[in-house]
Amino acid sequence: MALNLQQKKELVAELAEVAGQAHSLVAAEYAGLSVVQMTALRKKARDGGVFLKVSKNTLVRRAVENTDFACVSDALTGPMIYAFSKEDPGAAGRLVKDFAKTNDKLKARLVSMGGRMYPATHVDVLASLPTREQALGMLLYVMKAPIERLARTLAEPATMVTRAIAAIRDQKAA
Repeated sequence: MALNLQQKKELVAELAEVAGQAHSLVAAEYAGLSVVQMTALRKKARDGGVFLKVSKNTLVRRAVENTDFACVSDALTGPMIYAFSKEDPGAAGRLVKDFAKTNDKLKARLVSMGGRMYPATHVDVLASLPTREQALGMLLYVMKAPIERLARTLAEPATMVTRAIAAIRDQKAA
């Protein structure tokens, strides 16, 4: 179904708003996917906080014009589905990578993050990025480790004295 000018403007505005707030973009070829498969992909995208859209490349070019994703404008050719990570930078990469494992028709074409475009092979790198909760957990572990080490070091002399007294007690009891 062809879009009229007003619908195209609304679509470009929606995509520009999403692209302005998104952390990363994964564009993938979807030719050959059935309606059932596309519906499953869209459901996984909703659950994972990923904005998924099939749109004309010219409209996407206009939408990403003044965003960090402007670098991908020249590479937008052929029928593609666009996955924008809204909450977690690696969400779009995980979505495409996981879905492509079971559906060989979905092929990543490009990845964009931080104002740079990367080849499709970087989907694995993007997918391996930790989620916010995982990153906070790793940060907490790194911050907590020196404090734990200091506490153990300070407690060690008292522990050694306790062990020595216990050893003398056991020796006298025997």
